[in-house]
Amino acid sequence: MPILKLASHSLHYQQDGPADAPALLLSNSLGTTLEMWRPQLAALSRRYRVLRYDARGHGGSEAGPATPRLADLAGDALSLLDALDIERAHFCGISMGGLTGLWLGVHAPERLRSLTVGNSAAKIGETEAWRQRAAQVRAEGMAELAANAHLRWFSAGFCAQAPDTVEQARAWLAATPPDGYAACCEALADADLRADLPRIAAPTLLIAGRQDPVTTAAQAEAMAAAMPDARLALLPASHLSNLEAPFAFEQALLAFLDAH
Repeated sequence: MPILKLASHSLHYQQDGPADAPALLLSNSLGTTLEMWRPQLAALSRRYRVLRYDARGHGGSEAGPATPRLADLAGDALSLLDALDIERAHFCGISMGGLTGLWLGVHAPERLRSLTVGNSAAKIGETEAWRQRAAQVRAEGMAELAANAHLRWFSAGFCAQAPDTVEQARAWLAATPPDGYAACCEALADADLRADLPRIAAPTLLIAGRQDPVTTAAQAEAMAAAMPDARLALLPASHLSNLEAPFAFEQALLAFLDAH
């Protein structure tokens, strides 16, 4: 299991695809792991050097001793690129991973070939709600949160049609260490890039789910209007659109990447 050791924690990552192909860095959502990209991995790795990693405090990555800020989550992505001698990469993230990508677009544009932001927003949720959720999981663990996650992550129709996928996603969340999950909640509580969107010059694809109650299609449309070089793809899905509409997500992403 490849591990990058940093000063305060370590990151678990995986590489697939040709070593000499353009790099594509994939960043997972809150409460999942790098395995969330499995539906797209075969197609992406035929054309790209695909680099997946577990966000800190998730999967095989350590949380570290301090409560991170969004800049720290993005710093992990940059540290991974540095360690692998990747000067520039395409970036694709979902939800928390998408917000991480927006930070890179604002503060490290020289490292991006392109930016894909899936099911995310420049400000996700409400500050106090994130802090309450962090306190809840630290006190009570992940079981109750995982039991109801599918109501936020997937449409009702998909839950009925694909129970195995839904159960796998719930298992990722249930297995996430409470302290790691809570720390990322606190990072999201303070993250707000709404005023910075016009500064993101990288070619950007915004992917939104028409049925997403967490980061809505309307939020994605507003981001697209605020950014200088952004396009929007709306998918028939809820919050984890790459799992609910895997082929549509893959096709939208590949068409965008191949053009850049």
